[in-house]
Amino acid sequence: MCGIAGYFAPGNKFPTEWLKVMSECVAHRGPDAEGFYKDDIAGLAHRRLSIIDLSCEGNQPMFSHDRRYVIIFNGEIYNYKEIARELNISFRSDSDTEVMLEAFNRWGTGAVTRFNGMFTIALYDTREKVLTLFRDRLGVKPLFYVEINNQWFFASEIKALLSVEWIRTNCTINQQAIYWYLQLGYIPQPLTIWNEIKKFPAGNFLTLKKDRAAFTNYWKIEDQLTDDTIDNENTAKQKLDELLHSSVKYRMISDVPFGTFLSGGVDSSLVTAIAQRNSPVPIKTFTIGFKESEYNEADHAKKISQYLKTDHYEFYVSQADAIERVEPMMDIYDEPFADSSAIPALLLSREARKHIKMVLTGDGGDELFMGYGAYRWASRLNNPVVKMFRFPLGAMFSLGNNRAQRVSRLFQYISEEKIQAHIFSQEQYFFSEQETHDLLINSENLQESFFDLQPNGHRKLSAKELQTLFDLKYYLKDDLLVKVDRAGMQYGLECRTPFLDYRLVSFALNVSENLKLKKGDLKILTRRLLADYLPPELFDRPKHGFALPLQKWLQTDLKYLIDKYLSDDVINKHKLVDVAIVNRIKKKFTNGKTYLYNRLWNLLILHRWMERHSA
Repeated sequence: MCGIAGYFAPGNKFPTEWLKVMSECVAHRGPDAEGFYKDDIAGLAHRRLSIIDLSCEGNQPMFSHDRRYVIIFNGEIYNYKEIARELNISFRSDSDTEVMLEAFNRWGTGAVTRFNGMFTIALYDTREKVLTLFRDRLGVKPLFYVEINNQWFFASEIKALLSVEWIRTNCTINQQAIYWYLQLGYIPQPLTIWNEIKKFPAGNFLTLKKDRAAFTNYWKIEDQLTDDTIDNENTAKQKLDELLHSSVKYRMISDVPFGTFLSGGVDSSLVTAIAQRNSPVPIKTFTIGFKESEYNEADHAKKISQYLKTDHYEFYVSQADAIERVEPMMDIYDEPFADSSAIPALLLSREARKHIKMVLTGDGGDELFMGYGAYRWASRLNNPVVKMFRFPLGAMFSLGNNRAQRVSRLFQYISEEKIQAHIFSQEQYFFSEQETHDLLINSENLQESFFDLQPNGHRKLSAKELQTLFDLKYYLKDDLLVKVDRAGMQYGLECRTPFLDYRLVSFALNVSENLKLKKGDLKILTRRLLADYLPPELFDRPKHGFALPLQKWLQTDLKYLIDKYLSDDVINKHKLVDVAIVNRIKKKFTNGKTYLYNRLWNLLILHRWMERHSA
C-alpha cells in the first residue's frame, strides 16, 4: 500500500509546492520512499510502503521501458507473476508496479480487467498528454477527486486535497451527505462531506484529456449475477474452499513479515486456518482483548490459535486506553464517521505494526454469506402478513422495554425502495428516514432515491439478497473498508482481504441463500467449511465483533463530548439540526432510554467535525 496524489490541469501551471504539500498529507501511508513527476499538464506524487521488491527499483513514479507512460499506484496486484510471464519481456525490478505498467503499455486501459488485486492507479501518457485514474472492483483502496473549472485533483485521502488552499476555499458543506450520514453513520459513494469532492467509483476508470473527461465502468457487482444459483452444499463448499485457498495464497505473497487478525469469529478463523495450512512456519496472529470481560473475546481467539499452532499475540486494552483514542480517531477519517469499532481497529493495527508490515483480515465474509441480523429482518419485513400489520406491530413493540422499542422502529419504514438502508440504520441504532427529516432544519430538495439495487436482466433477487447487495455496494465499501484502510495505514500496516477476491465475490453472489441463512441460522456455508479445519465448539457461538461499551462510556467518561459538542450553543451555531429534538434525545438517554446512545454518538461526531472544519 501507498499514498498517491496529483492533478491534471491543462493550461494552468500549478506550483510544485502543491504536490509536496499533498504528499506530506499522505506520508503515513507510505513512510519508505517519496517521489514526484511534473510537466506542463500533470503532476504526480507518491509515498511508498514497500511490500513487494523492497529495493529502490520499485520506487515510484515509475516509467515504462519506452518512457511513454509514468505511473503511481496504491495497492497490490496479486497475479502479477502470471501477467509477467504472459508479457514475456525483460523487467528491471521484481515489483508488481512494473508489470502493471508494461501491461498497460501492451494492452491499453483494458489491462485493468486482468488484474487481481486492490488498487488505485494514476497512469499518465506523456506523449498524448492523457491521465487515466483507476479504482479496483470492490473499492478496497480509497481515491477521492475534485474538479473545479476543468482542473482535476486526486488523492488517497481527503486531507491531501484540502491541503491546497485553492481547493479548500472552493469547497462547501454537502447537506445531502449529512442526510445519509445521520441514517447510516457513514457517507456513501460518490458523496463526501464536501459538495465538490467525490469518492471515485469502484470498478471504474476515468480518462482525462485536454478537451474532455469520461468515466468507464469495467466491473459491476450486479453483472456477476447469473440466472441460476448453486444449490448443492457439497459443490458449493468445495468451490468455496478452492477459491479461498487461491485467494489466501495470493495474498500471502510478500517480501515483509505478515500475519492475520484473529478475532475468533468464523471469517478470520477460516482465513487464518487456510493461511497456516499453506505456511511452512507458524504464522503470526493478532487479537485485541478488553480488560472489561463483557467485551473480551480474546480467550476464544487464543484457543483457536493454540489448535492451529500459530505464533499468537494478544493485546489487552483498558477502558482508559480506548477512551484516549476516541478523539484522535475522529480526525483520522477526514469526514463524519460513526463506526465506533474504528477505535479497537486502530489500537490493534498500532500494536500489530510493531511485529509485521502486512496483515490478512476476514472482512467481506459477513456480507457475502449473510452473517448479520439485518438479513433475518429483511426476510421478516418482506413477509406479507408482517407488511399488512407492520404499523400495529410497531405500536405494540413501542410499549415494551428498550430492546422492544428499538425493534418497533424496524417496522416504521416509509418506502420499500429504501428498506435496505432503513434496516441497516435501525440495526445500528441510528436515525430512521422519518426521524432524519424531522431532525434536519433544512431537509428540502434532498435526493431520497439514492441507492441503486435493481439489477437488470438477471434473476429476481429475494429480500435477503437485496440486503446483501446493499451491504456490498455501500456498507462494506464506505464503512468497513474505510475503517480498516485508515486504521492500518495510520501506522503503515497493509491490510489484505481474501474474501474480496473478485472471483470469490462472483461465486458467492450465486450461491443459494438457503446455503447461507436458513431458519435463522447465519453463515451456514462458511461455518460448514470451517468445521473441516476446526472443531465446531471453538467457533460455534453468537457473533460479537469489535464491540465497545459505548453506551456506558457516554454516560460516564465520554459524557463530556455530549456536553461540549451537543450544547445549545454549538447546535445553534451550525444550524443543521433541531436543538429541541436533540435535547429530547439527551434527556431520554439520561432517563434510561439507553438504546439512543448511537444517535448521540452520531450527532456529536458530526458537530465535532463541524467545529473543526466549517467556516
